[in-house]
Amino acid sequence: MRIGELARRTGVSERSLRYYEERGLLAADRTPGGQREYTETAVDRVIHIQELYAAGLSSHTIARLLPCMRDSDGGPSAAATPKLAESLAAERARIDEAIRDLRTSRAVLDDVIDAALRR
Repeated sequence: MRIGELARRTGVSERSLRYYEERGLLAADRTPGGQREYTETAVDRVIHIQELYAAGLSSHTIARLLPCMRDSDGGPSAAATPKLAESLAAERARIDEAIRDLRTSRAVLDDVIDAALRR
């Protein structure tokens, strides 16, 4: 499929898809005319990339993680290593801390809202 179709099917801009390719997150073959052609598995790959970005992972971390994930379901492949698991555990800890910080911020906002509504 061409880049426009992949963009439509995933809801991701063509610009972002080109960026993913630049960063080594997504691969495309080229036609003799130089146009990008993606396989069907690119749809799942792009969806996983989007999920990982939404989780707060950097493109560098995603590039290290993707070879260890199956495109079809996002599960681990045989390429997953203990070193990668250690790195991902650190990412998870960072996300957990961000969640705690957001909960604290929400609690402060709730207190201010409650005080304002009581006036």
